[in-house]
Amino acid sequence: MSKNWAYLMLAGSALFWSGNFVIGRAFASDIQPLTISYLRWCTALVVILPFTIKSLLKQWPIIRANLPLLIFMGAFGVAGFNTFAYLGLNKTSATNALLINSFIPILIILLSRIKPGLPITAAKFIGILISTCGVLMLVSRGEIDNLIAFKINQGDLWVLLAAFVWAVYSISLRWRPAELTAPAFLSFTMIIGVLILSPVYWFNLLDEPAFVVNTPNMVAIAYVALFASIGAFLFWNQGVKIVGAGTAGQFIHLMPVFGTIMAIVFLGEQLFWFHIAGASAIGLGIYLSLRKAG
Repeated sequence: MSKNWAYLMLAGSALFWSGNFVIGRAFASDIQPLTISYLRWCTALVVILPFTIKSLLKQWPIIRANLPLLIFMGAFGVAGFNTFAYLGLNKTSATNALLINSFIPILIILLSRIKPGLPITAAKFIGILISTCGVLMLVSRGEIDNLIAFKINQGDLWVLLAAFVWAVYSISLRWRPAELTAPAFLSFTMIIGVLILSPVYWFNLLDEPAFVVNTPNMVAIAYVALFASIGAFLFWNQGVKIVGAGTAGQFIHLMPVFGTIMAIVFLGEQLFWFHIAGASAIGLGIYLSLRKAG
């Protein structure tokens, strides 16, 4: 598969995930964070499993040989990221969440350089510093007093944690077994994610109200299951495999563009000066950090 197709798939992932953030915010008062995360993956699994069950059984020896890694990836990429993101969207705007999410490429660079022998150059360090200032601008809503008093929106912190989890997941894709097909990989990590979320959901450990079955709620679940789960993950995993996590991470920049437009149009959200300042700082920092990337 050519790189152009990989770029198109990565852009498609960004579009689908942008819609996921907008849906998560739009239905924050109707579908609770754990509920939407759990029902999303259960629905996606029910849809995809009939098409992948034969592949899963056939490739079970590969899965078993890489079980710890695949469990880790299911926990982070499926259960962790999405639940944390929905927890954040319950308390912050879709615009803020999307802009904080654009910090992921910087987190990927930082975490990738933890390995000895991979130093951070001066340009990357400056870029990371500027991007970090942009994130601080967003989570403090442009008020330095909020940082001094650590008066930060809890939702923004959840989204920042989600971004960290996704960066770890993206880096771990480099160790994904090459012989394991994309559908089998996705469906197995879905199974892991559902198994992790199931006891939390069924024992209602977050004390959430029951899910109300109505047309809008079902449409929302259908979107996040079919587009933000199956479609976006298949596109993302394949794109990362072809161009690498560092290059793929740059496509996360499209999410604030797609998502902010949708948030303004569908949610009536407003852009404030700290959104523009924070996004500009993150964008400049990412440019400085990645401009030499091939």
